[in-house]
Amino acid sequence: MSIDPEMNAPDSEEEDDLFEHFNFTVDKGQQLLRIDKYLMIKIAGTSRNKIQVGIDAGSVKVNGGLIKSNYRVKPLDTISVSFANPPRDKEVYPEDIPIDIIYEDEQIILVNKSPGMVVHPAQGNWSGTLVNGLLFHCQSLPGQKDIRPGLVHRIDKDTSGILVIGKTEFALNFLGQQFFEHSIERTYYAICWGVPKESKGTLRGKIGRSPKDRKVMTIFPDDHELGKTAITHYEVVESFGFASFVRFKLETGRTHQIRAHFQSIGHPLFSDSTYGGDKIRYMSSMAGYKAFIDNAFKICPRQALHAYSLGFIHPTTNEFMQFEQEFPADFLTLLTKLRAING
Repeated sequence: MSIDPEMNAPDSEEEDDLFEHFNFTVDKGQQLLRIDKYLMIKIAGTSRNKIQVGIDAGSVKVNGGLIKSNYRVKPLDTISVSFANPPRDKEVYPEDIPIDIIYEDEQIILVNKSPGMVVHPAQGNWSGTLVNGLLFHCQSLPGQKDIRPGLVHRIDKDTSGILVIGKTEFALNFLGQQFFEHSIERTYYAICWGVPKESKGTLRGKIGRSPKDRKVMTIFPDDHELGKTAITHYEVVESFGFASFVRFKLETGRTHQIRAHFQSIGHPLFSDSTYGGDKIRYMSSMAGYKAFIDNAFKICPRQALHAYSLGFIHPTTNEFMQFEQEFPADFLTLLTKLRAING
């Protein structure tokens, strides 16, 4: 199996392609049959154990509800399935890489990813990634032979902040179902150019790869065949005239979602070279403005975006857990300097 370097680039935060989703409607003439046997027939290459784990984790539903493994499918049942994608053909090796672990138990790991670290191996980045470090730390993760073992979601290489990793097949499926159903609570903070006209709002639009440059995401009309629906809620926390400090809450997790959405309304993230944020976009009458911005680019030479909090239901305790991670030094220093202007 070959890997498309563009479709599997490390600079991606979409979780949909970490899982495969299936939907079936049982035929009218179908005889009663155990759900695991039915799915083994319908999904090539799957195993009874994988189906059992998926049922226990709630990632197999019939008519929108949870079931037990002894459920027998009936005519016209609607079945939805969400499984972690099968292994890739590229072996990934453990590496002794420092990882900032903020929480760990037998089921999950929460890490604070530093800016500049690639999440998983891909074309041009087969070593030195977070996954390489996780394999050294855990030594066993679900999908061990995959290039993305344990991953439920991702954030961009130059985005900092929180990621959750599943340490067991059950946890991987349980968390993956929450991402699929958009029940995960995610908060990001960013510094963008300019001040949005509306201080609070929701951006909706189909996001997909640009036909002109597949490393860039673009917004398509709702009726366009390309792209996937993306929903971003935002609120301006502080404004500085030529820039703003903004809080985001995501319903979906599309590649470059925040970056593409805010670029589409004329407010690219500060220092985001992919979407034009690495140049002066808004002017100011303050003395020494250009020198100030040049210095700011040096302080934070990557998109000013941080995955601040993550909330989800724990796979085994069924308790809601919320984690927060403060801003890294480059982001905080930039924000402090912007606040000093207003002060």
